[in-house]
Amino acid sequence: MIEIFAPTGVGEVGAGTDLAALVVAAVNADPAGPLRAGDVVVVTSKIISKAEALVRSAADRAAVIEEQTERTVARRGPTAIVRTHHGLTLAAAGVDNSNVAPGTVLVLPPDPDASAAALHEGLTRRTGLPLAVVVSDTAGRAWRIGQTDQAIGAAGLRVVERYAGQRDGYGNDLQVTARAVADEIAGAADLVKAKLAGRPVAVVRGLADLVQPVDRPDGRAADLIRETGQDMFGRGAREAVLLAALAATGRAERYEELVGLAEPERTEAVLDGAGLAPEAAALLRAVLAADLT
Repeated sequence: MIEIFAPTGVGEVGAGTDLAALVVAAVNADPAGPLRAGDVVVVTSKIISKAEALVRSAADRAAVIEEQTERTVARRGPTAIVRTHHGLTLAAAGVDNSNVAPGTVLVLPPDPDASAAALHEGLTRRTGLPLAVVVSDTAGRAWRIGQTDQAIGAAGLRVVERYAGQRDGYGNDLQVTARAVADEIAGAADLVKAKLAGRPVAVVRGLADLVQPVDRPDGRAADLIRETGQDMFGRGAREAVLLAALAATGRAERYEELVGLAEPERTEAVLDGAGLAPEAAALLRAVLAADLT
């Protein structure tokens, strides 16, 4: 049986907060507490960012998003889906202005797996128990409406359960089936944490078989990210055509400059200053004007 609960009383997190102490105290005070061997502690990335003092001014939000962006995946008007330096594909690079002080935004931890490992070490040292930690963050899905939480950091957990080489009940060989259990745990925990309930921590109980013994290598949430060469959907349709057209004209380095343009005047100014042959400029105008969604 799997049990999931989110303790109250976590309170506000600030720079330098001892998250391990905070989590242990909150779980111990909950009727379902204390922590038990094999528990998976799921914490929202927001409290990690607050504890690590990753607060920025909301007035600089556009610059902060650019700082966190490795490349643009797709853009429609003001909405930008980008690949971050972590390898995550997120709206606005995960820069968040919810549940933070007015006038501020939060950025994601620079190394969420390292943040998970630090919390894991603190929890196991305080409790002496074999536990796992998942750092979760909200993301949309390319083919579905709405958002769900996913694992962006993990420690002490087998993040993927692979079935390749096994057989199903009908005797069929399983070739590529792999459950992203860290993401499933993050999504399940979000059902009890909720966005407006002030419960940024959840405990998932009943999955001890996925918790790694302390002497085994940990899985990392980064292991769930497809490498660029394996990502079949690394850009939106319009953006992929734009990049191909720019590459054909020898101007691929202009991609980030052009992909975000929405105003016709700015587009014309950039194209006029690019030194392109008339045919190449006409091709790029057609791509930028096309509805390829």
